Amino acid sequence: MSDLRSLLETHVGDGSLPGAVALVAHGEAVEVAAVGSLDTAGTAPMARDSLFRVASVTKPVTAAATMMLIEDGLLSLDLPVARWLPELAAPTVVRTPSAPLDDVVPAVRPITVADLLTFRAGYGFPADFSLPAVTPLFGDLKQGPPSPREVAAPDEWMAALGRIPLLNQPGEAWLYNTCSDILGVLIARATGQSFPDVLAERVFEPLGMRDTAFVVPREQLHRFTSSYRAAADGKGLELIDAPDGQWSSLPAFPSGAGGLVSTVDDLHAFGRMLLAEGSHGGRRLLSIASVRQMTTDHLTAPQREAGALFLEGQGWGFGGSVDVARIDPWNVPGRYGWIGGTGTAAHIVPATGTVTLLLTQRELSGPASPEVMRAFWTYAAARP
Repeated sequence: MSDLRSLLETHVGDGSLPGAVALVAHGEAVEVAAVGSLDTAGTAPMARDSLFRVASVTKPVTAAATMMLIEDGLLSLDLPVARWLPELAAPTVVRTPSAPLDDVVPAVRPITVADLLTFRAGYGFPADFSLPAVTPLFGDLKQGPPSPREVAAPDEWMAALGRIPLLNQPGEAWLYNTCSDILGVLIARATGQSFPDVLAERVFEPLGMRDTAFVVPREQLHRFTSSYRAAADGKGLELIDAPDGQWSSLPAFPSGAGGLVSTVDDLHAFGRMLLAEGSHGGRRLLSIASVRQMTTDHLTAPQREAGALFLEGQGWGFGGSVDVARIDPWNVPGRYGWIGGTGTAAHIVPATGTVTLLLTQRELSGPASPEVMRAFWTYAAARP
């Protein structure tokens, strides 16, 4: 593709996306394109400041906030989380992954902050969603595509979590998603503040991320995109959530795994902070060591292989994936970031000082990266 706008117009023009906003930045050189409309009706054109449900792109933000508390000495990587999360003081583990919920053994050690950051606490999604210890994550905890108004408040949510056995022993396996939600509760309890207030104070305000939050104010709903999925009959798109829907009021459970709305410029500010190894405008938010811990793969080869349904050959840092080998034209070793199930992607490449952001309105049909993301990453990797 000759430019970013042409790439997006290809996917919007064929009807697969109502609209999209993308950004590719190499240092101070920034290319941004906004194409299409906020909804399928063409109510308003897409703009650079359009608001999107970023879903799992929330995870790196949650990890960064956790690292700030570690630097403050409030938390530590090897700290058992039971100090703040008593519901997890004596977890049990199913005897085998396919065992029923009442066939359990004690956990061999406590769950730590590091286990949550690396997604190896024993809670989360494996390749097989039908396992007995996985199904309550969907039913009792409402894990899955973000639905803020359907999730219980943190104390009730944690009580339900405490009744669900771990799928694996702590530290044993990489399991997707749930650990970021647990981190959100941990952050709130450790600080004595709400999770949204901690993120606003420690991350959003210092970085000037004025549009990033768990709710869209009424006066900004005109900038908020509608969210879609492929229609059941395979023809076109069907509406999941409108601007005045699930993000129009603050949820009882602010999800550290997937609850934020944001814009490309806000996420660019977050990415630039990581690229500058924790600093922003002369102010340091994270130490260099903390950023490098976040953006380094912590998984073993067997753990990466077992998580291949989600990781697609990548490793995992804190809150995001880390490319460990060149497996596709867009794959660059050291690239850190993640994708969101609502059709979003945010990555940095420390070696080249690159930030890449793609925000769309179409829900992913599964864990695999869709064609538009792969095309976007190939384009970004080829930029000088």
